[in-house]
Amino acid sequence: MAVASPAGRRRGSLGSRTAVLAVVAALLIVPGTAGHADPKPTVKSLEKELAGLRKDSDRLIEDYYHGRRELQQVEKAEKAAREKLEAAQEVYDREATFLRTLAVAEFMSGRRNQLTLVAEEEDPADLLNRLALRDHMVAQQQARLSGYAEVRDRHLHAQEEAAARAEELSTSVDDLAGRREKAEKQIERIRDKIDQLHKAPGRSTDGTWLPQLPGGADNITPRMRLVKTLIDKRFDVPYGIGCYRAIQDGGEHPLGRACDFMLSRGGAMPTGAEIQRGHDISAWAIKNAKRLGIMYIIYRQRIWHVRTGAWRYMSDRGGATANHYDHPHISVY
Repeated sequence: MAVASPAGRRRGSLGSRTAVLAVVAALLIVPGTAGHADPKPTVKSLEKELAGLRKDSDRLIEDYYHGRRELQQVEKAEKAAREKLEAAQEVYDREATFLRTLAVAEFMSGRRNQLTLVAEEEDPADLLNRLALRDHMVAQQQARLSGYAEVRDRHLHAQEEAAARAEELSTSVDDLAGRREKAEKQIERIRDKIDQLHKAPGRSTDGTWLPQLPGGADNITPRMRLVKTLIDKRFDVPYGIGCYRAIQDGGEHPLGRACDFMLSRGGAMPTGAEIQRGHDISAWAIKNAKRLGIMYIIYRQRIWHVRTGAWRYMSDRGGATANHYDHPHISVY
């Protein structure tokens, strides 16, 4: 039998090793291809999902408020039934007391011998008339008492039914509220995902922000325009967004790097709901500051800067608008 040369053995060994590596590579590659991760969602797909969730959330909110109104009506009916029951019970108790008084009087008179009573009376006819009148009054009171008892029992039944319905509705309303809360949380998660897909332009590899020139019809920088668009879409600013102004006041507005998100008009103090909207916008801006190139935020006579990451109070500038009580101000790099 021929013996393989050392070179031949090395070639055979290398060939076997190559074949084994090829098989291992194939085993590694094939599962990787089969288990390939789903592509990242796009803004368009997330916005479509968000629109569907909003529709579901709006329906849940409508059902919730319908349930609340019905619950209030049932609770009102239960209260009315309880008040009527109390009134009927009061009349019933008064009539029952009067009837017991008659019964006691009858008992006391019944203990005496009827003949003695007749003998003692000057006119037996008067006695008979009084007895007949008393019996008539007792019968009349018993009839009234029976009527009041019927009214009382009817109101008691109505109250029990209303209380049971109120309990049922309360459970349903609580369930709707829980589902609405879950839908709103899911909406917030999708909104956050959409925000994460947006990256502010003009960031260098070392993390600093390159200067940008303003442009477009609104005369603001691309970085400021992205922040403005995202906030307007997410919070639906009702009183307008003011950005560029030509007055050289040393701020970022003339540079196209700042916007004011108005919560009221004409310098009026905003409502409680609008004040909260301002807090929500400010919190969102802080959360996304480093990714979107936000430099600082001013709201309600306080300023937050990305370098310090904390709020500090500002000096009084003399009015609601000057002190930013009616709008959050956001400046970008």
